[in-house]
Amino acid sequence: MGSKPYKAEDHLPADVARADSVSGMAKRLASPRHLADLAGRGVRCVREEGFEQLWREVEFRVGLAIHKDRWQHRADQPTRRQLKAQRANPLPGSLVVSVVVPLYNTPQKFLRQMIESVQAQTYPQWQLVLVDASDEAHSDVGKMARSYAAKEPRILYHKQKNQGIAGNTTAGFKLATGGALALLDHDDVLYPNALYEVVQCMQKTGADFVYTDEIILSGNLKELGGYHFKPDYAPDYLRSCNYITHLMVFTRELLEKAGAEERSEFDGAQDYDLTLRLTEKASCIRHIPKVMYIWRGHAASTAQDMEAKPYAVQAGVRAIEAHFKRMGLAGSAEAIPGAPGAYRLHYELTGRPLISVVIPNKDHREDLERCLASLYQKAGYDRFEVIVVENNSTDPETFAYYRQAAEKYENLKVVTYQGSFNFAAVCNLGVKESSGKQILLLNNDIEVITDGFLKEMLSYSQRPDVGCVGAKLFFPDGTIQHGGVIMGINGTAGHSHKSHPGDAVGDLYRLVTTQDYMAVTGACLMVKRELYNACGGLDAENFAVAYNDIDLCLKLWQKGLLNVFTPAAQCIHYESKSRGLDETGPNAVRYNREKKNFIKKYHTLIDTPDPYYNPHFNTKFENFGLK
Repeated sequence: MGSKPYKAEDHLPADVARADSVSGMAKRLASPRHLADLAGRGVRCVREEGFEQLWREVEFRVGLAIHKDRWQHRADQPTRRQLKAQRANPLPGSLVVSVVVPLYNTPQKFLRQMIESVQAQTYPQWQLVLVDASDEAHSDVGKMARSYAAKEPRILYHKQKNQGIAGNTTAGFKLATGGALALLDHDDVLYPNALYEVVQCMQKTGADFVYTDEIILSGNLKELGGYHFKPDYAPDYLRSCNYITHLMVFTRELLEKAGAEERSEFDGAQDYDLTLRLTEKASCIRHIPKVMYIWRGHAASTAQDMEAKPYAVQAGVRAIEAHFKRMGLAGSAEAIPGAPGAYRLHYELTGRPLISVVIPNKDHREDLERCLASLYQKAGYDRFEVIVVENNSTDPETFAYYRQAAEKYENLKVVTYQGSFNFAAVCNLGVKESSGKQILLLNNDIEVITDGFLKEMLSYSQRPDVGCVGAKLFFPDGTIQHGGVIMGINGTAGHSHKSHPGDAVGDLYRLVTTQDYMAVTGACLMVKRELYNACGGLDAENFAVAYNDIDLCLKLWQKGLLNVFTPAAQCIHYESKSRGLDETGPNAVRYNREKKNFIKKYHTLIDTPDPYYNPHFNTKFENFGLK
């Protein structure tokens, strides 16, 4: 027989999605079972959401097949039925949302679209506060705004001398009378259901700060510039990048607690500073994972390119450092080159605890030597010990190497694990035999590649609000192996941005900024000894080899602690990309048992959308691909 014709898609890694095609769609439609399923889904869609949504679904699926999918489907645009239902079912209460908009030389078309997007809200209890600081050459802005205000009592127009964006916004805060406030840029647009859904969220959850997803569109609102599908509240991410931006709504009471002003010393990042201050004081922060805001991209707009306003980047540095001072955190920030609006954080060490580095090892002395040499060279911190846990090695040269390593490397000792292979038990023995207040679990096939590695990991692990800390890991070919762990991927969990190019910034800069995740990989994981012991160490009974690291992280996350990924601590992980899971023999039996244990214990967290992974992303692959 001849060889099978070469097809590029047949050689894609398992974690890369394949694009749909007309032929693929035709094959599916040829299946009676698939047609029956489609018919059932179509009937349910019509019954629950109407013909308009059904047409959107059909148009979207066809678009995927011909590689011309339209952005409107993924952008959560409400249907007429949904808007009609909201207007027919007004929310209880009398909360007025004051939408504050500083105006400055606003193009008339943009101004009209912005005002009318507020007027179109299905939630009727709004106030639009227009603070006009336009120059004399743009008197048409005031003329148009006054004409709308004359016809609509909910619109308040105020003309004033330009005090800068922060001063003009603060004037709007003073004029607003609502119990909640929202910021809207003068050239942007709200979805008609935005305020209804935000107020509904506030009423259901008691939130005093709510934010939504957004999209960037071209100046004519027709071409997609990008989706901003955000995680739930992640304080470390927010300190590294203002991912919240629009739409955010907060109570008047919260604004007063945070200081009812925007501050001119942060012009260019005044909203970032305000967001940091509001979230510091908020009692309940909620994220609605739906697009509610259109950020218009045009010349000199920060939506188009923050590099158009380089002063804004430096203002962001000052905003973060002011936040550090208010929070009692010793540290600094610096802009990340090539990622305008993203910041590298530097936390000062508050002490010098001993770090115990636990490295399980069986033979593979070349791997272990590479690991040790890189660790000692790149540590950037001298108070650490290394505990190599010997586990059933068979090569006599391995034991000779141990003796050499103990002489070569300071504060290194080898302890021996007795028994059949159980990775969790091996690690637990290493921790038991160690003395440090901080524990670093480190695979023997890791090579540290960034200077100051231990110092960087410790700078997060020292914080009382942090559980586990993970590093940025690369495959030997330079692509991403680990950028945090996402729950729900392929029915259990997967690695963030796996197989992305090593120099990629990730979705919304998430590969180059500090992140909060539900878990990080145990291949390189730092945790306080006190927390490790409180959890009983790694669960050697239920998760001997697989999932023990995620289990540890989830235990700490459920206690309210943050599991942090820092991209500034980087390693190469010499784990084969093609190795796959344990798929044959006793290893497969063991792996499947541990997988079942994991699903049984954490099925609720698996089935519920990961708070740090927006539900617009798929759960079949680890690539932040859209559904």
